[in-house]
Amino acid sequence: MNEKYEHHSLVIQWSELDNVYIVTVSELPGCKTHGETREEAVQQGKDAIESWIDAMEAWGRPIPALSGLSMFS
Repeated sequence: MNEKYEHHSLVIQWSELDNVYIVTVSELPGCKTHGETREEAVQQGKDAIESWIDAMEAWGRPIPALSGLSMFS
């Protein structure tokens, strides 16, 4: 995976209603996906990040900066 896709956060939550893991990439507005297993959800999340960034670049739209966390604030 290209480095420009690697440092985004995946928020993974179980959906009892849908019976799947929902993945949200908070730094990329509207970037959501899902998977039937945690592993599938992570892979789908990585694919969604790549597709989201590629689409924004193709449309000439800005990519939001990473919010970043620090253990030593």
